[in-house]
Amino acid sequence: MKEVARKLLYIISVVLLSFGLHAQSLDQAKKLYNEGQYAEAKPAFERLVQRVPSNSSYNHWYGVCCFETGDYETAEKHLAIAVKRKVQESYRYMGDLYFMTYRFEEAEEMYEEYIAILTKKKQDTEIFENKASLAKKGQRMLERVESIQIIDSIVVKKEDILQAYQLSEEAGTLYPFNQFFEADDSVFTTVYMNQKERNIYYGRHNSEGQYALFTQSKLIDKWGDEKQLPQNINAPGSDNSFPFVLSDGATVYYASTNAESLGGYDIFVTRYNTNTDTYLTPEQMGMPFNSIYNDYLLVIDENKGLGWFVSDRFQPEDKACIYLFIPDDTRSRVESDDVEEKRARAMLTSIQNSWKVEDYSELIQLAYTEASGASKPQKDFEFVINDNTVYFTLNDIKSTEAKGYYEKVISLRQQIRELEERLTEARASYTKASSSARTQLAGRIVQDEQLLEELLKEPYELEKKARNVEIQYLRTH
Repeated sequence: MKEVARKLLYIISVVLLSFGLHAQSLDQAKKLYNEGQYAEAKPAFERLVQRVPSNSSYNHWYGVCCFETGDYETAEKHLAIAVKRKVQESYRYMGDLYFMTYRFEEAEEMYEEYIAILTKKKQDTEIFENKASLAKKGQRMLERVESIQIIDSIVVKKEDILQAYQLSEEAGTLYPFNQFFEADDSVFTTVYMNQKERNIYYGRHNSEGQYALFTQSKLIDKWGDEKQLPQNINAPGSDNSFPFVLSDGATVYYASTNAESLGGYDIFVTRYNTNTDTYLTPEQMGMPFNSIYNDYLLVIDENKGLGWFVSDRFQPEDKACIYLFIPDDTRSRVESDDVEEKRARAMLTSIQNSWKVEDYSELIQLAYTEASGASKPQKDFEFVINDNTVYFTLNDIKSTEAKGYYEKVISLRQQIRELEERLTEARASYTKASSSARTQLAGRIVQDEQLLEELLKEPYELEKKARNVEIQYLRTH
């Protein structure tokens, strides 16, 4: 009897000790979690989930630790359990997870559910309404991701990004702000100077303490006549920097953190109207140029037929990736119903996904070579026939029938560009118009949007016809 009692006491002691260690482990893990030490807390929560797989709190805490340490796949599995069991904060983290992985529709739905919970509890929803709005914008951008060829990428320290920009003389020159102005600015920005060395563009702090775009002209042998670009570019509450101007002297690319930005910095483009001495309403570049991270310093060297832009997507804090691409004036889109393909192209998970030919070595070599004033090759468009054949002018097309189809493609794309510009201006006017004027503008905007939707399908179909006819012609001649 004493032996039985002794064994029973031993079992009870082990259970109590196990429970004590369990409580101690949970308390320590929660302490680390609340201090933001997710990597340190993660192993303890993993063990707890293994012991009690159905525990909603354990799944939430472990899922958050996985999310914060970049293990999104495991995070989704455990946050989904917590969401199913109505753990409030899991909705927020699941929304963030979907957003970070470009599943924008799912992110918006999760944020909306979280907003509904906060509303019932009479808690502030503004931050998450903004997140839901960004997710909706992200989905629109994903659907229109551009079919741009990214032919190379290089990761450098952020302060060294300009070393990768080997521009032709005609493209102008980029300088670090501190070097050009002999300044001691704590934030790295750049100065663009045109080929004639008569104009510069740059970002610097304005009187409100924000980074704004400025320009100066050379007066005899000194820089002067400094002007801040207008408010439709330097909007209140935004930082603007990293400008670049095309050789036309009118097209300005720059980076901004304004209200339209999907990530931190996004890339925008505007154009100077010499007749009115004004700048057009800036247009946000699409994906993959822009992402949910910082994207900036888009430069196009028309002489080389190449472009660069910087992004810190998927990079450590002190590093950035410089992407080398082939500019496409038509801004054609990825024509696919496969959302995973669009997502991969938008995220730039593999630059080879965007390749249209097998070998870009000559172009890559040209990109990193200081170019002289060589004549610019004629390149009116980029029409891929097959893996080995790409046309750049109408004269390259051999078949008369195919050429006729492609002439219609060019005309339609020009019509689409003009319609998109008209819509951009109409939307900008709508926000400033009176109620009566808005009624008229709204009708025009809806009409143009419907027309645009119809037109967008046509160039793709005509291009396919032109390609098929040209391939058949090449086989028989």
